[in-house]
Amino acid sequence: MAAIMYVDFPQEGLFGDEMSKAFEDLAKSINQEPGMIWKIWTENKQTKEAGGVYLFDNKENAEKYLKMHGERLAKNGYSNIRGKIFDINMPLSMINKADFLK
Repeated sequence: MAAIMYVDFPQEGLFGDEMSKAFEDLAKSINQEPGMIWKIWTENKQTKEAGGVYLFDNKENAEKYLKMHGERLAKNGYSNIRGKIFDINMPLSMINKADFLK
């Protein structure tokens, strides 16, 4: 069953176009991660936070990615990384136009 993963962390400096240019190669590499279906990149310049919402094909792949991603962020100087993985309630999600999950 598909799983949603949410990650956020404090981000100094790069937002908007600067962030897009700086992390383009990383974004492309994320497409190669096992089980990754899509990612929505999130950012809030006012609160200095960044992160993402991911859809994985299953919880196991989401857990593996979250572990690796947390380690990668920490290695690059990020701290206070928050990551959560959620199961998807399919009946309610279908009501709200998530039929691409079928």
